[in-house]
Amino acid sequence: MPHQASERCCSARRNLSRHCREAATPPAGTCPPEGGRHSDQARLQARVHRCRSLIRSAILAGFAFAAALSLPAPARAWGCEGHEVIVLLAEKHLTPHALAAVNKILKEYPIDPALNRFCKEGRIDPMSDSSTWADDYRSVHSETSPWHYIDFAPGTRLAAGRKDLGTVVDKVCDPRESCLPRAAANQLAILRAPETDPQKRANALRFVIHFVGDLHQPLHNSSNNDQGGNCVPVAYFGNLPRLTYSRTETYAPTLHGAWDYEILTRATKGMSVDQVAAELDRSFRKQISRWQKEPIDFDGWSWESFELAWNVTYGKLPVQIPVETPQRVNSCADADHVSARMFILNERIEQPYQDAALPVVRERLAQSAARLAMVLNQVWP
Repeated sequence: MPHQASERCCSARRNLSRHCREAATPPAGTCPPEGGRHSDQARLQARVHRCRSLIRSAILAGFAFAAALSLPAPARAWGCEGHEVIVLLAEKHLTPHALAAVNKILKEYPIDPALNRFCKEGRIDPMSDSSTWADDYRSVHSETSPWHYIDFAPGTRLAAGRKDLGTVVDKVCDPRESCLPRAAANQLAILRAPETDPQKRANALRFVIHFVGDLHQPLHNSSNNDQGGNCVPVAYFGNLPRLTYSRTETYAPTLHGAWDYEILTRATKGMSVDQVAAELDRSFRKQISRWQKEPIDFDGWSWESFELAWNVTYGKLPVQIPVETPQRVNSCADADHVSARMFILNERIEQPYQDAALPVVRERLAQSAARLAMVLNQVWP
């Protein structure tokens, strides 16, 4: 289902100034929410500095001007650092042959230099640089936005156990738009097909790299009419939620943003992405070996995330959120003003929630890396 609105942020200098005052700035030292979900929040936050720069330029030039700015792209799974950590850890478990093949494709058919990149830092090598490409590509190819998530609703059940999972995914996934596990499978098929155009194969590889990460983020695989937690305002260690865009009733920070980058950033303060990847490799060495022996199971990985979402992501919140009757939600103003109703709950994330969530975040990052390496090792045995 579509989760983007092509609203205008500001139509003249006075409106630009007003919207810049309303927009939220991400917490210091963090990357704004990253990839694939369906709120208007992330790009608005990312572009607030651009708004302010335009205002200053207008003042210095001595004239007013109109500025049209698009609303933000959906929030980005795992944040810039999270996706890069996944890739750096995966590289440690790629065979030399697979790693050489990946780098060869990505170097010979590079990312379009004209594409605006949200994650400006990092980019240690072609594979890590590609880890967030799918989010940037989505900004100019909106038809790929639904590929970044699947909205399993609370109460979704497997009547016949895991063997029923494919049928459940088919019911949830809109065939006109696709969804995360189906998009991952489709792009893997394109990557493997010998007749695939070389540039299309390189892009399929970038999609696979990114989607395996998204499949392991709980809030990219669940929703309670709240766009995967994007419409659940939270106070994160005293950083109180503020209304950042009134038309769509968008707040920051949110539960989705906490899982995208806040929890990981707080836990790894002062560490580089290389150091985080190395630490996860040491901590999960035995599990990684086991995970790499499993079959490729995009539906199953998505279902794992869904279960974690309801047991931990939502389940450990200090105030329990009522289960909503599923309906189509295009913004946080929908579903009877869902974000305003969630705001009233006064969710406050402090150390007890951080302690419950962090082990899940760490394990899902490590699982994602191990499974990404397993997938690519199978493509290039």
